[in-house]
Amino acid sequence: MGAVAERAVVIGASIGGLAAAATLASRFDLVRVLDRDALPGTARDRRGVPHGMHPHALLISGRLGLEELFPGITEELIAGGAVPFDPGLDVLTVQMGGRRVRFPTGLRGISLSRAYLERVVRSRVGALPNVEITEKADVCGLTGEAGRVTGVRVESGEDIAADLVVDATGRGGRSNGWLERLECPAPVAVTVRGDVGYTTQLLRRSPGDLPEGGRLTLIAGVPPRQKRAGVAFPIEGDRWVITVGGWHGDHAPLDPKGYADFAAGLPAPYIADLLARCEPLGEREARKFPAALRRYFERLRVVPAGYVALGDAICSFNPVYSQGMTVAVLEALELGRSLDRFGRASEGMARSYYRAVGALVDTPWKMATGGDFMYPETTGPKPAGTDLLNRYVRQVMLACHVSPRVHRTMIEVQHMLAPPAALLHPAMLVRTLWSARRSSEGAAAG
Repeated sequence: MGAVAERAVVIGASIGGLAAAATLASRFDLVRVLDRDALPGTARDRRGVPHGMHPHALLISGRLGLEELFPGITEELIAGGAVPFDPGLDVLTVQMGGRRVRFPTGLRGISLSRAYLERVVRSRVGALPNVEITEKADVCGLTGEAGRVTGVRVESGEDIAADLVVDATGRGGRSNGWLERLECPAPVAVTVRGDVGYTTQLLRRSPGDLPEGGRLTLIAGVPPRQKRAGVAFPIEGDRWVITVGGWHGDHAPLDPKGYADFAAGLPAPYIADLLARCEPLGEREARKFPAALRRYFERLRVVPAGYVALGDAICSFNPVYSQGMTVAVLEALELGRSLDRFGRASEGMARSYYRAVGALVDTPWKMATGGDFMYPETTGPKPAGTDLLNRYVRQVMLACHVSPRVHRTMIEVQHMLAPPAALLHPAMLVRTLWSARRSSEGAAAG
């Protein structure tokens, strides 16, 4: 593919920023990635990823998106220690008072740390001949004029010209002020406050740590009465990453006994058993995520040419739902398609990109905020029909206890391989309600 322009700049070497750089590399003569951090040469957490130690799930659609950008990366990650798993067979999922039925799907997920994934992706991007990654480069503003961005300014005083600037600075970026100084309006933003807090511990991992051949476990209570959840993901280096926490103040403490007691309060014993049996590695780390944030760039009446946002700069999801990295990768692929349609980084290209990304974000946003709104304490704009949809989602979760077909469809929706409408097909709706009745009767009998 020929270059659509000469120079592109990506602000931020996150997973989304790196995916964007790979997308742009086949469409621009030169791509520069600028990050304010010192970028480690090994799989270590860094300051710019404050939640880096905590579990980061790459959904299957995100893995396939990375594979499109970097052929062979799945096998490379597995060779370096990432753990492959079948989401229907290998995951012990306890939710809505029961455990999901287990069966082989033929689908393939991988479990690994955020730091390891970022290092491998950064290595792939750095090997592209027309991409330059610059660390310790703190972008402090955009250059340009009303309606047009022409580059970025870094703290050192250097101006870097660009035909397209991709803002992957995350939810804490300063782009609102940057755009307003160029007489470009900032997008409307909404927040949904779930007051999530969680605490993470690394453990030594050995074969057979989980029962029944399980490779991962996800445990959640029955909302709104039970607010706790926990996960145990296997990652490279023969380690477990264990996180327990909850919504609206039901947060796990840092001290060992309090942490273990909190895990023992989950509705299944898998995580508590791991904590009792496996060797701890390092100290626990606690984080809070007060609110999810979405910025509606697709609603702007004035869209600057030469600039697009991506990843958490558009939408920062509640991390409990593990959607952020995948959505960022899919947005990067959509950026490439928008550039191909328009042939240049015009206002029309940016507007088309934001419309497509807005539609892409709608589904995971509604799924995540819908989950948050299962708790009456959650505040923020509630999409119409959320309560009705949540009542049906409860039935789907109950049906997953007994029906492989419903569970398979739920997996495909959660991994963004199928639209939520797949769960609303008349035949699926009948199967869901019938299966949910079987599950609830079994739970009541137990």
